[in-house]
Formats: sequence, C-alpha cells, structure tokens
Amino acid sequence: MPETYLRPSEQHAVSIEIKRSLFICQAAPTAGANAANDFISAVRSRYPDANHHCWCYVAGAPGDYNLWNCSDDGEPRGTAGKPMLNVLTHSGLGEITLVVTRYFGGVKLGAGGLVRAYSQAVQECLASLPTETRVFTQSYELLAPHALTGTLEHLIQQLNLTVLDRQWHDQLQILLELDLSQAQELELRLAPLPTVSLATLKPAKPID
Repeated sequence: MPETYLRPSEQHAVSIEIKRSLFICQAAPTAGANAANDFISAVRSRYPDANHHCWCYVAGAPGDYNLWNCSDDGEPRGTAGKPMLNVLTHSGLGEITLVVTRYFGGVKLGAGGLVRAYSQAVQECLASLPTETRVFTQSYELLAPHALTGTLEHLIQQLNLTVLDRQWHDQLQILLELDLSQAQELELRLAPLPTVSLATLKPAKPID
C-alpha cells in the first residue's frame, strides 16, 4: 500500500523580483499528467504576454518517477525546469504542478543566476503552500474461527475500523477498509492469534 504524503490543498502563487525580472510561481494539486498539463496550459492562457512559462510536476506519489517531468520553456537548457524539479522532489510533495512565469526585465541573469532565480521562486512558493495529507485505504479480508468473534469485534471497535461486510460461513469473514497505519496496528494486534488471517483484496485507493 502506498504511504501517505502531502499534496497542495488549493492553488497557490508567490511572486519575486530579481534584477527587474518578475517571476510568478504558481502551484496546483494535479493528480496525473493530464491534470498537470491542463494546469500548465491554463497558466499560459492567464499570462499570454510572458516571456517564459517554465514548469515541473510530480503528478502522482513522490516516488513515482514515471510522473515526474519538467521544461525550460525557452530558457537556456538546464537553467529552469530541472532546478525547479530538484527543489520539488526534495520537498516530499506529491500530486503537484509548479509553473514559474517570467517577465524579462531587461537584465540578463546568466545561467547561474537563472538557476538560483527559478529555484528561489519554487522554494518561496512551497514555503507558504497550503497542504493536505493524501491518505490511501485498501480492502482487507479478516478470517477467523467463530469462537473469536467477540475478541475481534472488540478490537474493531477499539481501533475504530471501517467494516464493509460480515459473513458467517465455516469461518467468520469480516471485510475491512483500512489505511496504512490502521493495517499496521491491526497486524500487530493479531500477531498473538495464529488462527486469524488478514489479507489484502483490492488495490489501494485515495481518500478525497
């Protein structure tokens, strides 16, 4: 099951000025590459007269490298998108897209100056970014002898677990929906009960 992680709870923007160039960093929650690209397009439409719209995204869980991407959008290669993505990936955030819009102020910053400027814009945006925790749940099947019904029902109540279904066949069957921390705690509590089994049923899904 994926671990929980932080993502933006809403869109957010921060502006900085460096040597008369204006850098507007905008962040948005984006689940998937399509949502990320839609946000990038929306920012381009919002500031059609800007010189550059450099961007990066981690459009899934922080460790899902297939959903990382970035672009220099006309700035010298390696001076915008990659530095932005480097700051973002070290933040531990997921499902986020960042676009830094630049209005050129007439003073060239040089390669090193651009790297610092785009990195700073992202850092300042992330520093004040409102976030929320992305929590995943998964369905589990709990099988046990009928004699342990009382024990297990007490444990379920004690841990405040979500029960999807109960069936009484040859064994007691309880379907649960658990997040990662609940599953780990339940496994610890069930360890002294060798006749009880806990198995995952469905892929993890996010709680919105």
